[in-house]
Amino acid sequence: MDCTQRKIVDELLQSYLESGGINRIECGNLPSKRSIVSVCEKLLQLLFPGYHDEEPVPADELEMITGERIADIIETLQVEVAKAIQLRDEEELPAAELKEKAHTVVCGFLGHLPDLRKVLKTDVIAAYDGDPAAKNFDEIILAYPCIEAIAIQRCAHRLYHLDVPLIPRIMTEYAHNLTGIDIHPGATIGTHFFIDHGTGVVIGETCEIGNHVKLYHGVTLGARNFPKDKDGRVVKGTKRHPNVEDNVVIYPHATVLGGKTTLGKNSTIGANVFLRESIPEDSFVTTVGEKLNVFNKITGEVVETEEGGD
Repeated sequence: MDCTQRKIVDELLQSYLESGGINRIECGNLPSKRSIVSVCEKLLQLLFPGYHDEEPVPADELEMITGERIADIIETLQVEVAKAIQLRDEEELPAAELKEKAHTVVCGFLGHLPDLRKVLKTDVIAAYDGDPAAKNFDEIILAYPCIEAIAIQRCAHRLYHLDVPLIPRIMTEYAHNLTGIDIHPGATIGTHFFIDHGTGVVIGETCEIGNHVKLYHGVTLGARNFPKDKDGRVVKGTKRHPNVEDNVVIYPHATVLGGKTTLGKNSTIGANVFLRESIPEDSFVTTVGEKLNVFNKITGEVVETEEGGD
């Protein structure tokens, strides 16, 4: 080891002592990001068999291939879920009990896959019906980034509600990196969900999105502000993000903020709108300069908005 290398090692070791909070030395093992990415890829193969494979999937081998993939996911994900559970629980569990807990969670999660496929089919239909450029389902499943992002988010959402820490967020951030679409695993999303183009879409943790909702690129469904406690720390676990009811369309680069903000069903939010107020059903929202205009789509009358709040 030359003198320069020795100096770097010594200074890094000193920084490990001084810069606490970003070291994990002699601590519980964290879930493996690489393994979680592998699980996401295998889940896509199970959800869309034949679409994420290098070789064709023969019908007479489908049962065997599906069984092998389920077994691979159980083996991999069980290890990672066990790590996450151990990080969550203050009391260190015996290895056998931890393994059993992780196995129960993973099997419960995988049991939802048939229902997830039914919902994902509605998303593919929504993309086909919502985009005149779409030629067929094959093009949508293979080429549209929203399908991968939504599929992974729907899987992560199940793990999120099984109280598995960290792993759901790794999954959706992998999808974010892959597609440019950032959907928190906590967001609740109905059927027939379509994100056209997709780049730059952000959907926050406490969003509740209804059925037949369509978003365009650059849409943000975010928090208006972050309440803090008496010590100035951000309060966790509050409702911070808007509700979007059925049959709403939100055009490019619109921003909708606030946990008490609701977009009524059958409404349309125009491009570049900045909205912090709730709007009733059948509304059409546009901006002219800095002025917000809200009309009833059916009568054409001006609509009074309701302050959305936090």
